[in-house]
Amino acid sequence: MKARSVLIGAIFATLAAGSVRAEGLGAPPADRDCVGRKGDVRLVVQVGALRSNAGEVSITVYPADPERFLAPRGKLLRHRVKTSAPMTQACFNLPVADAYAVAVYHDANADRKFDRNTLGVPTEGYGFSNDAPTRYATPSYDAARFMVKPGDNTIRIKIRYPR
Repeated sequence: MKARSVLIGAIFATLAAGSVRAEGLGAPPADRDCVGRKGDVRLVVQVGALRSNAGEVSITVYPADPERFLAPRGKLLRHRVKTSAPMTQACFNLPVADAYAVAVYHDANADRKFDRNTLGVPTEGYGFSNDAPTRYATPSYDAARFMVKPGDNTIRIKIRYPR
């Protein structure tokens, strides 16, 4: 019984974190809609559980270097797209098949800043690849890291809103 619970939990975690291709969510983005130099590796990031159409969604891709994850000037690519609740997506052309990590936030007021209160607690929705945990701090690179293969890849990230 315990093994079955673990297996079911793993399946739900995989679906929520999404290295699963999303079918039926519309046509794949056209090459012109993807940021980055066109190549043989493409990543579509689908951001779900958005509460409103306000503002934009900022999606940042980090390379396979833990020192660059969430660091100033550490990003590989960023794409800001108009919010389309409940799911917004963005497309990235990546340089090589490798490990990456993604951080997103719902910039509801479109000020291009991740807003926090005076205690430093986020006031806007956010999320990370692999649904990496953020209970008391930002996640580690290893918690958010996922592998991208040659060709088309799709991940899903669920936005978490502060209470």
